Amino acid sequence: MDSLTLALVFATFFFAAFLKGTAGLGFATSCLGIMAAYLDMRQAIPLVIIPSVLSNTLVMIDAGGFLPILRRFKFMLLATLPGLALGLWILGGSSSSVPRLVLGASMFLYGGWGLWGGVLQLRQNPLIDTAVGVVTGAVNGLTGSQIMPILPYLMSLDITKDQLVQAINTSFTLSSVIMLVGLNRLGLVSTETLIVSAAGLVPVFLGIYTGSKIRRRLPEPAFRQIVFALIGLLGLGLIVRAFA
Repeated sequence: MDSLTLALVFATFFFAAFLKGTAGLGFATSCLGIMAAYLDMRQAIPLVIIPSVLSNTLVMIDAGGFLPILRRFKFMLLATLPGLALGLWILGGSSSSVPRLVLGASMFLYGGWGLWGGVLQLRQNPLIDTAVGVVTGAVNGLTGSQIMPILPYLMSLDITKDQLVQAINTSFTLSSVIMLVGLNRLGLVSTETLIVSAAGLVPVFLGIYTGSKIRRRLPEPAFRQIVFALIGLLGLGLIVRAFA
């Protein structure tokens, strides 16, 4: 990896982590949405694995209540595994435009959902859990993005904030570990990738720290709306580029 690309990767890590620290938005989705503009998706996805695993694991440990969440959402979490396998299989045999298109659609929907700000009310059942798990796993395996449709679904359920945080980060952590194994089997994880990903922890932590400081001084609702709009526009740009 040349020095310019390396600088862009670290700058992207910092900016995505800054958004995570400021507005609480998904690190991997923001990061990959920007990286897709200058890297092949099969090169970009492995780079975010180590920061994702570490940050999600720390949040998961801090949230507590792991075993009750594991029991409650076992169908959803188990269903992510065949979804991940399907997504990785498509990633390994497709051109870069396919994962870029799916990532763009995921970001566009995520941004639109955030701007809408509405509240869905759903009742949890094994069938819906399984469907959400499969689709989330497939999108994750193909694009590296872990938030759609699991985040809107979990937010539509009657669960506490701590349960939401634990459930979403348990899913993220499980998916990230499986992704690392799957990407390695596809030959997409190299020593250079792991070194760059590990070194990226420095700008990630700096970005989260800076973002958390800024968050205390800005009106968070307005800032989140701006970020959701940017994510939606970035996703739309990826969709257009995939068809171009």
